[in-house]
Amino acid sequence: MMKANKKTALAKKTAARAVPERSLNGKTILVTGGAGFIGSNFIRMMLGKYDEIKIVNLDKLTYAGNLENLADFKCDLRHEFVHGDIRDAGLVAGIFEHVQGVVHFAAETHVDRSIVDAGEFVLTDVFGTYVLLEALRKSPQVEFFVHISTDEVYGSRDKGFFKETDSLNPSSPYAASKVGADRMVQAYHTTYGSPVLIVRPSNNYGPYQYPEKFIPLFTTHALEGKNLPLYGKGRNVRDWLHVEDNCRAIDLVARRGRLGEVYNIGANDERMNIEVARRIVKLVGASKDLIKFVPDRLGHDRRYAVNMNKIKALGWIRKIDFEDGIASTVKWYVENKEWWTRIKKKSVEFKLFYENYYKDRK
Repeated sequence: MMKANKKTALAKKTAARAVPERSLNGKTILVTGGAGFIGSNFIRMMLGKYDEIKIVNLDKLTYAGNLENLADFKCDLRHEFVHGDIRDAGLVAGIFEHVQGVVHFAAETHVDRSIVDAGEFVLTDVFGTYVLLEALRKSPQVEFFVHISTDEVYGSRDKGFFKETDSLNPSSPYAASKVGADRMVQAYHTTYGSPVLIVRPSNNYGPYQYPEKFIPLFTTHALEGKNLPLYGKGRNVRDWLHVEDNCRAIDLVARRGRLGEVYNIGANDERMNIEVARRIVKLVGASKDLIKFVPDRLGHDRRYAVNMNKIKALGWIRKIDFEDGIASTVKWYVENKEWWTRIKKKSVEFKLFYENYYKDRK
């Protein structure tokens, strides 16, 4: 009887927190950073799911932004690409006049780059988010603003799982910049009643990820027969979330999330980096001898893991497990060699950073 009463109480509490679902069909949604990895996958999913949606895609096209990521829907009249910077207050204000929702992906995201130079992370991740929030404050017709954060804001945890209410303890300049943005987003809700939501996903992987990140770097290096520079002893643990599952969760939060709330998104698929590296070389058919241990990253967090009860209560479940996801991801890079070869061989940004950052780690 006691267990039944607890279940009933939980059901009532959940029902009390339920909100009317926001319809996205027929709406114009601003997606910032939509030419990047997660942003382009999100737009692709949304155009496939909603017949009457319109997406305004604002992207600065920094080194990680790629118009090729938009190639399969560039002629879709429901998608409008705007080349611009989220820090351009005039441009942003003009766009906000015509949208009813915002999903904010635009950010500097590579931890290694933030260790070398944190300045651009502060300017884009914190100040850029402030510019968007100011436009939001002056746009009463906007129904929701979903800010894409990261599980890295919590810092490292040896055991257990971080809840949305846990304190934030960032280790890297990147994570700190996301904490700054998170706090600004929450402050605008508290102070102005802005209709914001925050999601904190775990490590994403999948197609179209810029090849400086762990999985695409190791996959493409293995295909080229190059050494795979693995930090420390490869025992750092990450929870790997396929980008399609993450995009489905973000769509769900935009529709059903309670304004002002934070939602963790994870896969409960934790792997040590050495396990992932070995799986990649096996899938590629390369030698495990390509894996080379290099000096560890500064301030390298040991483990990330998040509690997902809140996102599950909205009706979300993970659909892609890591074994299937990593196999399909490696296959995508095998089949799309021209996409990543152009970046690795022709991008000055990629070559300069990689050569300078790893020159002392050989």
